[in-house]
Amino acid sequence: MSLLQELQAGKLHDFHGGIHPPERKAPANQSPIADAGLPDELVLQIRQHIGQPARLRVKVGDSVLKGERLTDPDNPMMMPVHAPTSGIISAIERRPLCHPSGLEGDCIILTPDGKDEWRPRYPMTDIHTMDADVLLQRIHESGITGLGGAGFPAHVKLRPRKKAIEVLIINGVECEPYISADDRLMREHADDILAGVGILQHIVQPGLTVIAVEDNKPEALAALREANRSEQILVVSVPTKYPSGGEKQLIEVLTGKQVPRNGLPADIGIVVQNVGTAFAVKRAVLDDEPLIQRVVTLAGEGFGQKCNAWVRIGTPVRHLLKRFDFVPGPEPRIIMGGPMMGFTLHTAAAPVIKGSNCILAPGSHELAPPAAEQPCIRCSQCADACPASLLPQQLYWHARANEHDKLNSHHLFDCIECGACAWVCPSQIPLVQYYRVAKADIRQAQREAEQAEQAKKRFEARQARLEREKAERQARQQKAAAERKARMKEQVDAGGEDPVAAALARVKARKQAEGTDDMAAARAARKEEARRNRERKTAEAAPPAAADDKKSAVAAAVARAKARKAAQAAETSEPATPADTPADDKKAAVAAAVARAKARKAAQAAEQAGAAPAEAPAEKPAEKSDDDKKAAIRAAVARAKARKAAAANSNTKTEDKS
Repeated sequence: MSLLQELQAGKLHDFHGGIHPPERKAPANQSPIADAGLPDELVLQIRQHIGQPARLRVKVGDSVLKGERLTDPDNPMMMPVHAPTSGIISAIERRPLCHPSGLEGDCIILTPDGKDEWRPRYPMTDIHTMDADVLLQRIHESGITGLGGAGFPAHVKLRPRKKAIEVLIINGVECEPYISADDRLMREHADDILAGVGILQHIVQPGLTVIAVEDNKPEALAALREANRSEQILVVSVPTKYPSGGEKQLIEVLTGKQVPRNGLPADIGIVVQNVGTAFAVKRAVLDDEPLIQRVVTLAGEGFGQKCNAWVRIGTPVRHLLKRFDFVPGPEPRIIMGGPMMGFTLHTAAAPVIKGSNCILAPGSHELAPPAAEQPCIRCSQCADACPASLLPQQLYWHARANEHDKLNSHHLFDCIECGACAWVCPSQIPLVQYYRVAKADIRQAQREAEQAEQAKKRFEARQARLEREKAERQARQQKAAAERKARMKEQVDAGGEDPVAAALARVKARKQAEGTDDMAAARAARKEEARRNRERKTAEAAPPAAADDKKSAVAAAVARAKARKAAQAAETSEPATPADTPADDKKAAVAAAVARAKARKAAQAAEQAGAAPAEAPAEKPAEKSDDDKKAAIRAAVARAKARKAAAANSNTKTEDKS
């Protein structure tokens, strides 16, 4: 039998686990959908879906009209946010979010002007003449996400896949206790839902379309069947069981197929959308009305009026509490969502978002506060109730121990967080809370690992680039060297000088010249050192007792200094006349020779006087000392005259040559 024949015959399947908690959908589902009214301000979260927040396109002080886009999406996973009414952007700031963490996030604060004036709208009439891409673009621009609670972008689920879509399932099960928003929507707007289903069919082109409704909603079933006039759409009643409204569980109930682990329904040719999403698609495509409001169930003993209401996106919860006569009990709690999958709000200032389907204000005896957690007794009731066929007990232990690898090996992310395991746990262990925290930790670790991997890739890319540039430089240098060698070889072959050999010869000659200068300087230094050593030895050899010899030596030194000074002065003075130069030279030379002879004679006499006995007369040495002084002075004068004459003679010769 085909799937259509099986469904027409009433043949359905079942999934593992599941529970039957009290429904408690009355009295909220007994009255028509009410209007929640317009609050004093609307708090619009920039991010209300699975994906990245869109880019702001408004600023504080801007006037906006109803339905005007406040953010711009830059990629398919960004969803825009629209103005639920006309008014002024009074602030863009951080406000408490509609989230289990209770943290603050970026929000657009819109102050209504009371006019509720629409922007220009452009409805579509004949969708069958339009391409699917045009319709998907309109759905994306309208900001439509899954209204069943997950908040996944609707156009992403509807886009074409490699595998053809065989079955389109419209989920109207709404299995969680208290929640009846989809029930009232199907009762009152069945025609609009079916019109939206027709648009989804045109986009997806399925072989079969099934609208599934739990059998505890007979009025909704009747309304849909009465409004359905298409043979390609089949309205099916499914047994009441929690969580049969889960995407994977509903697929298994209707088709008997299981979505592969880490896979999507599209992998087996199935697409699932909520009835609220189908209604929003109709409004967006045919009426050009973006997703700016939705039906929200207001239930629990805390509300004086229990009903379903049209609530504008961004309405603060405190406005709904006041509007529907909330009376706080001894331990008041406000739960966003149902008792199974919802979370307790930290503040009533949190706003309604696109995925908010219920606000629950239970009494203490209606829904008791969480009891104290007790040790696990290993009863396995959680494993029996798990609709995903997981092992909640093992997941609990690994989550407490932060053993991420073991959590992944036990398929933690297959958990749909339905809360069935915690519902049946006799130890009152909040298992789902442990799983949510563990999932958040794993996602954070994965993001950090991805960032580290990206940083590593950037570093490796940089190193590769540097190595490539180095190799390119070396290649250029080698090429240039080869070209130079080739040019030099051509020059040598043509009979020219070898540039390399010439350069080497110049370097060698420069080194030799530097070496010669260094050797000459060294020789001069050695000669000067030897002269100083001789003078020092001569001074040390003189007898210490001969005071007159010392005087003679001092006098001789003074004479030599005066002679050198006179020679320098002679060198810088004007040269003598050529006529007088020869005669003066001869006289000076003779005088110098005589002076030297006398000096030698005086030195010998001084040496002999130093060796004489102590009782020798004292007059003789004194006379010799006077003669030595005179002889030394005459010798110095003679040498000075000789140098002066020589300098004058050389200057004269130079002038004659010139």
